[in-house]
Amino acid sequence: MAYKITDKCVACGMCAPECPVEAISEGDGKYVIDPEKCIECGSCAAVCPMGAPEQE
Repeated sequence: MAYKITDKCVACGMCAPECPVEAISEGDGKYVIDPEKCIECGSCAAVCPMGAPEQE
């Protein structure tokens, strides 16, 4: 299952550069992950200080 960024996101931007397939982009108030591109690597979750990315 692809990762999804929850409402814990504070839009710090640490996750986006870590994504090897560029599936993360800035959304409205928080970052979003394109589930079609996500390869479920967990890189975003590993660097997020808020623990916002979670597997669906």
